[in-house]
Parts: sequence; C-alpha cells; structure tokens
Amino acid sequence: MGAQSISAYGPGWIGVGGEKLTSSVVIGSNGERLQWNCSRFADLGAAHFAQLAALGAELIIFGSGEVIRFPPADWIRPLIEKQIGVETMDTQAACRTYNILAGEGRSVIAALLIETA
Repeated sequence: MGAQSISAYGPGWIGVGGEKLTSSVVIGSNGERLQWNCSRFADLGAAHFAQLAALGAELIIFGSGEVIRFPPADWIRPLIEKQIGVETMDTQAACRTYNILAGEGRSVIAALLIETA
C-alpha cells in the first residue's frame, strides 16, 4: 500500500482519501493507518509514543493539536532509543509536512492529535 496523503484539514478534522476523520489518527507513508486513542493532549502518555516507535519509521511528525505542545522527554524515550527522529508542530503544520515528506518517498509517520470538545 502506498503513501496516503492528507487532502484537507480544519479545526477538529482532517481529510484522508476522501474521508473526513474526526478522531486522532496515525498515518504513514507505507500505508499505515491506526486509530490513536487520545482526544486531548492531557490523554497522551509514554505508551502512545512507544506505539509509534514500534512502527519503525525514520521520522515521526507529532501534530500536537490546535497549538504546539511538546511531549516530555520520557514520552519520546522509546523513539530516541530506536534512533527515530521526532518533530513536534501543531496538527495543521504536521499535515503539510507529512505530505511533503511522504511525497519525497521518506519513511514517515504522522501522529495527529485531533482534539474534540
């Protein structure tokens, strides 16, 4: 399965493959697409990032929601231990960055926090 692209986004949603997604998701350039069980930044923890480390990408783009919020070092330790890069940005910027890198053929995962009220 090839790279999925993010076709649109707005507050509380993203568009992938003609579908409007309204909950947090992990998508990858190798066709990965997983539900990411978190609806607020406060829901996140080390286990969420350990799940990302297990996917084996060269780079994780973390979309932290409507505003940029950095995960604590202990959350991203599994990524560091596997020498997987991690970049944090707001979710809309993460969508744009993911599309560029996936389009270049990079092994990239976007972990996108889509916040719900």
